[in-house]
Order: sequence, then C-alpha cells, then structure tokens
Amino acid sequence: MKRLLQMAGLLVLASALPAAGAADVSGNWRGSFDFEGTSVQLTFHFVAEGNTLTGSVEGLPTTPAEIHDGKIDGSNITFSLTTDYQGTQYKLVYNGTVSADGESIGFTFGTEAGDWSAELSATRMRFQMPPPHVNAPLGDVKRYPGDGDGAFKTEKYRDLFAEAGHTPEEEKAKIDKAFQQLFHGDGQEERIYFETGANENGPLAYITDWANNDARTEGMSYGMMIAVELNKKREFDAIWNWANTYMLITDPKNPSVGYFAWSMNTDGTPRSTGPAPDGESYFVMSLYFAAHRWGNGKGIYDYQAEADKLLHLMRHHPVLTAEGPFRIHPDDPPFAMPDHPWPSPNNRRMEAEAKASGRPWPPPYFRFPRGPQKETIGPMVDEDHFMIKFVPNLPGGATDPSYHLPAFYELWSRWGPEEDRAFWAKAADVSRDLFAKVTGPETGLTPDQTNFDLSPMMGWDGKPMAFGYDSWRSVSNWSVDYSWWYKDPDEKVLSDRIQKFLVGQGIDKFDDRYTLDGQPLSQRHSPGMVATGAVGSLAATDGPNAKAFVDALWNMPVPNGEQRYYDGLLYLMSMMHASGEFRIY
Repeated sequence: MKRLLQMAGLLVLASALPAAGAADVSGNWRGSFDFEGTSVQLTFHFVAEGNTLTGSVEGLPTTPAEIHDGKIDGSNITFSLTTDYQGTQYKLVYNGTVSADGESIGFTFGTEAGDWSAELSATRMRFQMPPPHVNAPLGDVKRYPGDGDGAFKTEKYRDLFAEAGHTPEEEKAKIDKAFQQLFHGDGQEERIYFETGANENGPLAYITDWANNDARTEGMSYGMMIAVELNKKREFDAIWNWANTYMLITDPKNPSVGYFAWSMNTDGTPRSTGPAPDGESYFVMSLYFAAHRWGNGKGIYDYQAEADKLLHLMRHHPVLTAEGPFRIHPDDPPFAMPDHPWPSPNNRRMEAEAKASGRPWPPPYFRFPRGPQKETIGPMVDEDHFMIKFVPNLPGGATDPSYHLPAFYELWSRWGPEEDRAFWAKAADVSRDLFAKVTGPETGLTPDQTNFDLSPMMGWDGKPMAFGYDSWRSVSNWSVDYSWWYKDPDEKVLSDRIQKFLVGQGIDKFDDRYTLDGQPLSQRHSPGMVATGAVGSLAATDGPNAKAFVDALWNMPVPNGEQRYYDGLLYLMSMMHASGEFRIY
C-alpha cells in the first residue's frame, strides 16, 4: 500500500484556462500529502482548453505522469491517471475544488475501486523576485600596474595550432572558410550576416540569431570585431550602419537614450527598448581597432570619436527616469512586449517540448507588464565596485562575469577618455579578482550573474545562479587577458581547473550548463563552449587537457543550422584567438 500511496501522488492537481464559468487555474502548482509520517511533495503542470484539462505531474520516479479524462466544471475539476509501477498498473481518480481566490485546490483522490483514498492540497506556484541584495563595499583588490609581459608588450601572439603541428596555410584556410560560410554562405543553413540595402551612409547589414529570429547587439558587435580583425571593412561598416540606423536609441523620452537596444527584429522594429552592456563593450573595442587599422572617416565612420563617445556614456550616462512604453526613435510607435513568445525556431521547439510533456505554453513566467511602467536607467558600470553591470537599470543590479573583459579595459585605460583611464585600469584588476573568487573551486565554472560584492546571486528558484550560456565566454575572457597582458598567474590556475573538469566530463560530450559544483543541467554538447574552452589553452598549463581542447577546436566543423549564431561566432573568434590572429590594433 505504501507504494500505491506514492504512486497516488503522480495524479495531477488539475487546473484550467477560464472557459464559461471555469476556474482560472492554468499553470504550475505544488502540493504534498502525508503517508505514514512521510511528506510526499509533487509539482503539477496544467493545461486547459475550454472545459478540457490535460497536464502532468513531477516529483516521483515514474514522473511525468499524464492526466486523462480531465474536465472542468466551474470550480470543480476531475481527472484520472493510469500509471505503471513495477509492472502493475493503477488507475487513480481525482476530484478537486478550486478555492474562491483561485490560489489553492483541495483534492480527494484514490483508486478507482475505492479501496484506498487520501487528501491533498496544492497551491499555485508564482514567480517572485528575490529580496534586494545589499552589497558589501569593495574589498582590497591586488593591483597589476604597468604593461605586463604579454602580447601588448612583446607584439608576439601565441599560435596554439602551430604548436600542434599545423601550418599557417592550413590555419588561414580554416579561418577563411569559417568567415565565408558565416558571412556569405547559404542563407538558410549557413550564414548569419545579411545585407539589407543601403542608406545615405552606405550599405546596411545585420547579424542574426537565427534560432531566435532577431538581431542582437551581442552578435552585431562580435561581427564588427571579426570584421576588423580580418580586415573586412565593408562588412564592418555595414553592420555599424545598421546598428546606428535601427538600434541606437535617439528618443530623448527613453531613459536609455544614447545606448543601443539589445534586441531587434531583422526588419528594424524593436524587441526591446533598452541595452545590454556586453554589446556596447565590443562595439567600443572594435571601433578603436578600426580607427587604428583603417584610420577615421566622417560621421559614424569617425571610429575614434564614436568609440570615445560610447565609452564615455557607459560610465557617465545621466540617471534618467521615465514612464513607458518607450520608443527607439521619436517618430516610432510606442513599443510593448507581446503577450506571447516571439515566433522563432527556438520557441517552436520549446512549445513542442512543453506540449509533449504536458507543461503549459507559454510558460507562466512569460507575462510582461502591459500598463505604464516607470524605469530608471543610469551608467553601465557600478562606480563603487568598478564593475560592468548586467543591465544599467536602477536601483540595485548585478554583474555578469562573462561581461568582464580585463584585456579590453587595459586598452581603454590607455586609449579612452582621459578622465576615465584610472577607472578602467582598476576595473581590469577588479575583473581578475572576480574571476578568481566566483568560479567553482573544483570546476572553474562561473555563474551567469553574481552580486557586486561577489556573493552568490539567487535565481528565481531560490538557488545560486548556475553556469549557463553567457558563462561559456568567461574562460576565453580571462585567457585572452593572460595572453595579452600576462599579469595575473591565477588565470592559469582557472584555465587548468575548468579544462580538467570538462575533460573529466568527456571532451566530446560535456554538457553546456552546470551548477558551479558540477551537476549537469542540460543534455546538449555545444560547439561554442568547446571553442571557448580551447581559448583557455592560451593560459592553461601545457599538457594533455590543453592539447585535447586545441585538437577538438581544430577538428570541429564550422557550425551551421539553427544554432549557428552563438556557436558560430564563438567558433570563429576562438579560431582567431587560438591561431594568434586576434590581435591588438
């Protein structure tokens, strides 16, 4: 009977979208029942169409279990579930009543034959913001003055592929192929660069995240960096022109004015009206390199002036508060997020997965504010902690370790606006300190976000932020810093640590998301994560782990298909870093 009672928990606490008189109980619920002193906790997923209820439940070894014969009649719901446990099938029947406030459901449930029954109460699961974190002051940070002993000083860049026995001609052929495929290959399966005509400033082009069907400042700025490094001025100028034409926020009533909207539809209409600082950071660095490599032109092609202006704004943007909805340009219609996910291959895939597992779609957290909302925007840095912010919204905030680019900050402390140079010099050292302190001590993995005082940031689930897609870039960031500046010996330790962990997971099969202590959170093996791990070999100790990553990158095909955007850009930039062709100009 104990096993039977455990299996009873597999029955779903049903809820539904409101039909005529039907209770609005669509979404996720959690409840538990007591069995001989043991609390059995279950998580329930409900989908309702009209008076019909479907869904599933998680929490026991045989989950998810699917709802059958689900019906909604006003505040009453009924359904059954048949489950197989150790070769025996049980059909359990649930009868529930939704509370008047719609926040709980009381169930009586049991076997169809009536020889066992129990009661269970479930409450609606709602996402809640964690309480605001009060950051401790910045502690002592080791300083690394001077030019270091890396490529900035020596003008010699390490070539990991040559060390592995490959010729310059082979390296050039691989990089040329990757650029040709990603920028000028087949439009359906290969490229991410698309030209869209011209305006008074010349050709226009965007870089698209194909799987999400948008253009992002992340990818636009990466595309510009690749173009300047490979001496592709037409592509560089066309991307910068598109960014200025469509992404640059010029409406003075938008508190993000002067920044670039981080996500846009490929027709130039917005998906956002605010920025993400990783895009601005790569815009600035690529513009400085363009000024030094090609010289300055006029207007938006005065690269030095554009870099100085944007870098100054990143630290000195005025604190502005306004009530939305906002516009990108003064003559645009006001923008409001849709009440459904944007159409894209990724969202179609997630919708199919949700329906197959009985989870609701859209997910419950996809509910954006529809009415007027006040927003306060300020600088992209936290002045007290010398750190780049995840977003420039105020009050509060956090930082994303993968946004930290100490190799770039060193250059900004030499080339940027005079009044900001000391700030960026210290920011470089703060970033090095951050990498050493937020990585998993056994894994070398960084969280997607952390507080400014380097204490763990809690996610929606109340757990510390994990190693996610943004985090793939961290190992590349500190390893390029080690290669260009050769200042912080801890960066070698970090590269050794993450490569050892990932090789231990399997160089050809490690997952692309983990908890910081190394518990897998996905089942996908990502080319982009392998590529950035190979850049780690610029800092890692020479040995089998470093070699395994370099060989894996060398043997990797150029990413194509739906996921070619992030994987492809990281692949190409990693190929350039590993070959010594990603240089300071």
